[in-house]
Amino acid sequence: MMMMIKMSSPITPSTPPPVVPGLPLLGNLLQLKDKKPHRMFAKWAEIYGPIYMIKTGATSVVVLNSTDVVKEAMVTKFSSISTRKLSNALKVLTKDKCMVATSDYNEFHKTVKRYILTSLLGPNAQKRLRSQRDNMVENVMRELHSHVKNSPLQAVNLRHIFESELFGLSMKQALGKDVDSCIYVEELGANFSRSEVFEVLVLDPMKGAIEVDWRDFFPYLKWIPNKGIEMKINSMNFRRKAVMRALINERKKHLSSGEEKLNCYLDYLLTEAKKLTEDEVIMLVWETIIESSDTTLVATEWAMYELAKNPKIQDGLFEEIQSVCGSNKITEEKLPQLPYLSAVFHETLRRHSPVPLVPPRYVHEDTQLGGYHIPAGTELVINLYGCNMDEKQWEDPEGWKPERFLDSKYDQMDLYKTMAFGGGKRVCAGSLQALNISCMSIARFVQDFNWRLKEGQAEDVNTVALTNTKLHPMLAVITPRC
Repeated sequence: MMMMIKMSSPITPSTPPPVVPGLPLLGNLLQLKDKKPHRMFAKWAEIYGPIYMIKTGATSVVVLNSTDVVKEAMVTKFSSISTRKLSNALKVLTKDKCMVATSDYNEFHKTVKRYILTSLLGPNAQKRLRSQRDNMVENVMRELHSHVKNSPLQAVNLRHIFESELFGLSMKQALGKDVDSCIYVEELGANFSRSEVFEVLVLDPMKGAIEVDWRDFFPYLKWIPNKGIEMKINSMNFRRKAVMRALINERKKHLSSGEEKLNCYLDYLLTEAKKLTEDEVIMLVWETIIESSDTTLVATEWAMYELAKNPKIQDGLFEEIQSVCGSNKITEEKLPQLPYLSAVFHETLRRHSPVPLVPPRYVHEDTQLGGYHIPAGTELVINLYGCNMDEKQWEDPEGWKPERFLDSKYDQMDLYKTMAFGGGKRVCAGSLQALNISCMSIARFVQDFNWRLKEGQAEDVNTVALTNTKLHPMLAVITPRC
């Protein structure tokens, strides 16, 4: 009752956000123990509104759950909320913000973002690297056609094929070549196979990034050791750094022997960014590998799951592709002519946000959000899942309905519609590549095959911990269109 009275009181410039009741000392930590905080945040938004405050141990956290308030934080009030707040694990794994995605908005961030846009992810770079993406998609299609030929009645594990090819593409873009068979890592005294390199560079850091260290919630107790977590994260970090150094040194040897420079990120950094330290080069090159190997995979797998689950929508997409391409294979030039494909992509980002929670930001000066006073020192969490499941903005948000993005009120080029790529000065540098790869792949999959889920797969929607990665890979039976 007291909460209802408080929420109905007039909001003034000094009014703090509503507070979710919690326990002494622990605050709301126990209510978030299921490791799906984005879902609990969305439920609280139905009670306390789109912006409210929780306590995670000794830390005050403001949670944003509506697109309008998130836009305000990302764009209008960006200057007050431009720094990152990292967990203990992420401080180690990012070398304390030595990445584009996790660095504070400062000269380092602006410089390295310019590097990656110029060499890899900007429009001109995407044109230069077009053949690499085309080859990747063709490799996946060959694998799918081979599967149908050899095992026509067996369900295909799309993730197994697509993940491997995405990793290969990320290695070529970052280092100029994929791992052929193995690489010798001197610091670890062992040969590492391609699958082991993938585990060290992608799978292990992804697991480490969501490790929970209780000291994150009680900063005044950070002096108390937590040996188990520390050893695990430091071991991941050491192995990753050793493998990256081996890969980079191998590339340097080729360059010193007179080999021609390639269209890869490492060659660009070695030539144009001579002020970077060795550790910074390692981190920046590694960042392109892990980010290219993860979120695009998550979005594409969920899109194919939904299309296989909804045959009428899949048929509608196939008909659109046929009307534009006829018997020719789709190419990237045709993507702007396929609004329904774009709708499928954006509806998947809405319903299955690859990153349901944006890494926390830190409010470094007093500001206003949603009409509420947010004091300096507050941690800020953006719940993209809550934004995209808001019934006030989305009709039947639980449903997967691509046609909603054909409505004239949605601009097909508006990156803010699902907030999947962030916004403002920190908008995701890889949004164009993600759209190109995912949309091209989805279109080719549907153009060549009819997809239906293996029996029992329709309700398999569990995800991994804090992420939106499917817990179990999608299994589908595919049949050639002709």
